[in-house]
Amino acid sequence: MTGEPFLRSGFRAMGTDVTLLTSVGAHDDALARVREAFETEEQRFSRFREDSELSRVNRAAGSWCRISAGFEALLRFAIGQARTTAGRFDPTLLAAVRSAGYDRDFADVSRGPAGPSGPPVPGGGWRAIRLEPGRVRIPDGTGIDLGGVAKGWTVDLAAAAALEAGAAWALVNAGGDLRIAGEAPALDVAIEDPADRSAEALRVRLAAGGLATSSIRVRAWGEGRHHLIDPATGAPADDAVIQASVWAATCAEAETLATWALLTGRSALDRVAGAIVTSDGDLVTSFPTTEVAA
Repeated sequence: MTGEPFLRSGFRAMGTDVTLLTSVGAHDDALARVREAFETEEQRFSRFREDSELSRVNRAAGSWCRISAGFEALLRFAIGQARTTAGRFDPTLLAAVRSAGYDRDFADVSRGPAGPSGPPVPGGGWRAIRLEPGRVRIPDGTGIDLGGVAKGWTVDLAAAAALEAGAAWALVNAGGDLRIAGEAPALDVAIEDPADRSAEALRVRLAAGGLATSSIRVRAWGEGRHHLIDPATGAPADDAVIQASVWAATCAEAETLATWALLTGRSALDRVAGAIVTSDGDLVTSFPTTEVAA
C-alpha cells in the first residue's frame, strides 16, 4: 500500500476475522459502525441461529412470510444473481449443503470428520420463490442459505457505514472478502495460496470495488466434502478449480461471481477480472495489474 497513514482494527463476526482499515480520522467511530453492521446482518441472515430472520423464513416454507426491508433487498439481489449466472450461484442450496454434512456451525463440523447425511439435493428452487414488497413465499421443501453473499453484502454495508462515520476511505475485509470505499489510496491486496494459507498466490493493486474468493479448501471436512455445492448435482463441486477470486463493483457481486467462476472454470476469466487456481496448481489470471508472490 502507499505511504499514507492508516489505522487497522479487527474483531470476529460471521465465523471469520473482520478487519477495518481507514484513514486516521474517525477510525473509532467507523469501527463502531462496522461492528454494528455485522451484528445486525448476522442476526438477520445466520442459518445457525434459530431466532434469525432467515430461520424464520425457512420455517415458513410453503406459506407467505413477512420480511424486513434488509432481507428483501438481499434476497432480490441473490435471485437476480442466480439469473445472471444461469443458476450456478443458487441461494436455495440449504438442503444440499446440509446433506453434504455442513449441518451445524463449521467450528463443530471441523472438530471431527463429517460425511454426507443424505442424498444430493440439486438446486433451482430460487425460480419458484415469490417475492413481493414486504413478504416472501418460498416453495415447500426449499431452504434459503445466504451465507457467502450475506457476508459480502454486509462488507458493503459496513464500508458505507465507515464513510458515514466520517472516514475519508475504508477497507473492510471479512475472511479475505473485501470492499474498498471512499477516496482510497492504491492498496496491495493479497490473495492467499490455497495450498498454503500462510502464503500469497497473487497480489493485486486496488483502489475501489470489491474482491471475493471462493475455495473448496477453506470450509472442508474430508475428501471431496466442502461447502461449495454444484447446483446442477446438489453435491460438492469437483476439484477441477480449487479457488476462484473475482473483482466487482461490490463485494456482494464479487461473492456470487467467484462461486460462478469456480464452477465455470478458466473461461470465466474472459468475462471478469479474476484469478483461478486449478487442481494441478496452475494460476490463471485476468487481472490487469498483478504481482505473483515470490
